[in-house]
Amino acid sequence: MGMQESWIFHIKESNKDLSKEALVREIINQDNKDFGIFLSYYFRKEGAVVENVKFKELHLDKHLTQGKVKVNFNLIHYNACLNIHEQAPEEMELEFNIDKAEKTILITGPYWPEREMDEL
Repeated sequence: MGMQESWIFHIKESNKDLSKEALVREIINQDNKDFGIFLSYYFRKEGAVVENVKFKELHLDKHLTQGKVKVNFNLIHYNACLNIHEQAPEEMELEFNIDKAEKTILITGPYWPEREMDEL
């Protein structure tokens, strides 16, 4: 058992003529809150949330509608008991697939195998 999350973002009419890189960058900037929610799914077991997602770099494959995008973000751990608010900079590589006809970008996160319970 493992997990892999994906999220569909809609391409705004005003962005439809942008280059692929500019389009993906724009989606990350415009839908930053949604991007944070999407990436937070990966860290919910740790009780952490993702904020402040930023575009880092893009790799297009030969089909030019899909590829990989690397993002940076802050991983924030809250511990109410100890009043800790800890931030750790992280990065993650995501896959994207642009569907011009549907005016959507499907962003898929990495596959994370389920961790077994640590033995004592």
